[in-house]
Order: sequence, then structure tokens, then C-alpha cells
Amino acid sequence: MASKEISFGVGIPMIVVGALMAWLWAPLEVDMQSTVEFVGSLIGILGVVFFISGLFYAKEPVMH
Repeated sequence: MASKEISFGVGIPMIVVGALMAWLWAPLEVDMQSTVEFVGSLIGILGVVFFISGLFYAKEPVMH
């Protein structure tokens, strides 16, 4: 069973913020353009990782 909280609550917003940073904010920066692109890409990639991990997350019952 997938975790919607992880996939849609964390993964999708991170992907969106990373894309906005890399595509919209980075061209406006003159001095630190490559750094902003790197950070935006890193946030987007981590968002994809969180999204995929949320799809595979399942709570296992603890046997006593």
C-alpha cells in the first residue's frame, strides 16, 4: 500500500519547487546562476526519490 502523504505531500511539492528554481529563478541570477541551478536540480531529484519511496512504502505489522 502506497503512502499518499509521502508521495503527494512531500515528493510532488519538492519536484515543483526544484523545477521552478532551476527554470525561473536561475536565469535571473547573474553571479550564482550555476549554484541556483544545481540546488534546484538537487531538490527536484530528491523529490523524485521521495515520490518513488512513497509508492513502495508499506507498514508491516509487528508480530509479538
